[in-house]
Amino acid sequence: MHDSTPDLASFAIGLTEELPGHWTSEHQQHQHYTDQFARAEHVWDMDLVAHAIAEHILDQDAVLTRDDGTRLYVIARPRSGEEFLVAAIAPSSIRPEAFRTVREPDGIAVPDNPVQAAEDIVTDLLPRYDKALAQVHDNAARLTPTPPPELVVITLVGRDFHVAKPERADAAQILADNGCIYDKDQDAFVLPGEDTAAQAQAVQAAAAQLDRLGIGVSVRLPQTKPAPGTAPVAAPAPAAAPAARSR
Repeated sequence: MHDSTPDLASFAIGLTEELPGHWTSEHQQHQHYTDQFARAEHVWDMDLVAHAIAEHILDQDAVLTRDDGTRLYVIARPRSGEEFLVAAIAPSSIRPEAFRTVREPDGIAVPDNPVQAAEDIVTDLLPRYDKALAQVHDNAARLTPTPPPELVVITLVGRDFHVAKPERADAAQILADNGCIYDKDQDAFVLPGEDTAAQAQAVQAAAAQLDRLGIGVSVRLPQTKPAPGTAPVAAPAPAAAPAARSR
């Protein structure tokens, strides 16, 4: 039985040679039906291409990438042996709110001819993509910046962990519940390190509980700097006594 499915890999490579600018093609075969959705997650289409992805099993696709980051998604058109579907891929680095109210630059059907397909993409799809992307960037510029997440910083001092007292009472309570002792003089919680295994478990438990409050945890080593005007201390000779550091 003759296979009327067009050669997607060759077609995609042909497109990279015909489209203006420098493009590369990444062709991929799908082993399972669900594989097609990972590559198609950000396809910017609510028409032909979206329906094809949702309603048909696609055993392969191709992603074309221009050197400026513009990406195109290419598949063989289901139930057609002479056409391909091409859609733009929305940039994933922009906040989703910026895409609201912006009409999708829906994809197009193109013939199994890279020269004619490239002309259709350049005159139809890419201008609509550029217009929609400009609107998204304008929306993104108007969005209120996302406030940085709350963070609890744990600093290793000797064997102990020191944690600056959190502003939130529930976060402070989590530290106390997990063995941290509040030091009024330092206005910080201290997690003793006599038992390093228990200490590590306490940090992990506190981090998991803080995460549920939307608070992150960062563990940092102390930054030691030589005193002003002093030279770095040379390493001792093998026969010399070890540096004065009791454990």
